Amino acid sequence: MSTEKKIDDRLLTERSQLEEAQAAGVGRTLATYTRLSGPGWLQSAITLGGGSLAGSLYLGVIGGYEFLWLQPLMMMLGIVMLSAIAYVTLSTGKRPFQAMNEHVSPVLGWGWLLAAMMANLVWAMPQFSLGTAALQQNLFPQYLAGDSAKNICVLCLFLLAAAVVWFYDSPGWGVKIFELSLKAMVGLVVLSFFGVVVAMSWKGELDWISIAKGFVPDFSLLWRPVTGLHSFIDESSDPEFWTATILRAQRERMIAAAATAVGINMTFLLPYSMLRKGWDRAFRGLAAFDLSTGLFIPFLVATSCVVIAAASQFHARFDEKFINQPAADIIGSYRDNLEKRIQSDSLYKTRSTPLSHSEMNAKIDALPSADRKLAYMLIKRDSLDLATALENLFGKGGLTQKVFGIGVLGMAISTIVILMVINGFCVSEMTGRDGDRVVQRLGALFPGVVGGLGFLALWGDDQARFWLAVPTSNFGMVLLPIAYIAFFFMMNSPSLLGDAMPKGMLRIVVNAVMLAAIIAASIGAGLSVWANVGWIGVAFAAGFVVISVVNASSKQLASKKY
Repeated sequence: MSTEKKIDDRLLTERSQLEEAQAAGVGRTLATYTRLSGPGWLQSAITLGGGSLAGSLYLGVIGGYEFLWLQPLMMMLGIVMLSAIAYVTLSTGKRPFQAMNEHVSPVLGWGWLLAAMMANLVWAMPQFSLGTAALQQNLFPQYLAGDSAKNICVLCLFLLAAAVVWFYDSPGWGVKIFELSLKAMVGLVVLSFFGVVVAMSWKGELDWISIAKGFVPDFSLLWRPVTGLHSFIDESSDPEFWTATILRAQRERMIAAAATAVGINMTFLLPYSMLRKGWDRAFRGLAAFDLSTGLFIPFLVATSCVVIAAASQFHARFDEKFINQPAADIIGSYRDNLEKRIQSDSLYKTRSTPLSHSEMNAKIDALPSADRKLAYMLIKRDSLDLATALENLFGKGGLTQKVFGIGVLGMAISTIVILMVINGFCVSEMTGRDGDRVVQRLGALFPGVVGGLGFLALWGDDQARFWLAVPTSNFGMVLLPIAYIAFFFMMNSPSLLGDAMPKGMLRIVVNAVMLAAIIAASIGAGLSVWANVGWIGVAFAAGFVVISVVNASSKQLASKKY
């Protein structure tokens, strides 16, 4: 029997099972959904990549348990939007990019596609950074040191990912074995952090009351430092400077963690993957259920455990050996943080020439201990440091580094592969060459080339490679509202959905939740644009939104005549 015939028979069987279950009632329907679920778990594997790991780790470092609510909340809002585009796609059977251009707005359609492509290219850079850090710092530090080894690491990561993508649609066990290996590597690090939480809980080292409180949303953290740092700020020589510095760090990490929950490129992958599976209207309920369980539950457990482990190891913690160090011996980002504190003084700002090295050392040596502690807590940790979050499970030594390195490497490679696959979809849609495997494969190579070269050109050895996931995720957050606004208008397009458009109270509820997701994503995007570009970026983003909304609204008004 041919592969196509087997797929058709499977779809017919699943469709009849769903129809029978829906006719039998809610209990039978949920049982059938549970048995047939699957794509949501795949989406979860995509989401639990290097970006989510880095975002969770840095969130725990800066905020302790106080940010445990952020990623689950953003994931819930993201699932609302993913469910919306899944509903539209399965109700109409139309390709989303074409449907968006025809029924909503070409501005939003092309904005969505180009933003997804930009996200693929930008997000590929930290994956090469994470993979290289895992190889050079955690797995093979004695063999892969220096710039030449870094180039070799990047080349190997690219060739491996490109080979997988090139043969992805081909039959055979090679790719399947590779996929299983990657899932096992990702699963290893997720289970390891889960094990850390279990081990610390068994030892009585975790404050579960504080952890439970951390899941309650606290939006005041957008304008106030986390509670765990208040005493250090109060004891410092300049509370105003440290408050502003910590707030910038908090917002940066909050945006990064929120952006990696559901990225705009994920919104592009989901509907096309469903169409390729042959799903239609009968699968709409299954799609929403699958995303709500298969995507949310693993993401919640994994990211929460990573945040808890990082918080217990790093938040509001310092090493007395470094705190008591003379300024002449202080190097790296620790010294950079201290120098920024000195440069914030009004006397320094009035100088016509910068301080000499000896003068700067004298100023640093005169700082109170609280300033040094805060500067140390704000260090941008790298892979070698962050691996110590697993020490409660594996102990100190090489095993901890190897386990962390294997997991990070698996996450990096799997994410590079997925970014390349998504970009292949984007290029196929952009060129109108759907089904042309050569075009799709060539389009898939772009993130690998740009990501590898971008990392090598823009991120030096003296910088924390793990940290690259944070600024690139901030950029990704800027793009997310484009998709959310587009999906909102698609769910309210009579010409597109026809009789499938939600009605009555259901439509009010759906629109209210979607608007909440749009507002949350827009706040994150606005903060990111403001922090990095200022008024120019805000004005440009606002202009794009206004043009898109006006264009989409005019389409909606025209469709009412339909």
